[in-house]
Amino acid sequence: MLEMTREEFEELVAEALDRIPPELTRLMDNVAVFVEDEPPADDPELLGLYEGTPLTERGEWYAGVLPDRITIYRNPTLRMCEDREDVIAETEITVVHEIAHHFGIDDARLHALGYG
Repeated sequence: MLEMTREEFEELVAEALDRIPPELTRLMDNVAVFVEDEPPADDPELLGLYEGTPLTERGEWYAGVLPDRITIYRNPTLRMCEDREDVIAETEITVVHEIAHHFGIDDARLHALGYG
């Protein structure tokens, strides 16, 4: 497995978030991004996870709720990547993928757009 500290990986996630166009980040609402080392045991290869209510599904009832949660998993990413450049690219793809879920874009559309 490729070696990278949690701090280094968190920095890559932050840099990927910084590359999201400002016109999109302004639309993001009530969402927090976290880094964890390992995904749930039932999905050990999971790179990222969006948990919450997509913007497209929020109605008048949506108030006073906890933030949506995007989690990026460090170890599966490091296991699948060959070098730092691969980690940078994969982290960016994963961050975009999970943010897209926040905007209500499903996996089929993401795959069509090249964010597998």
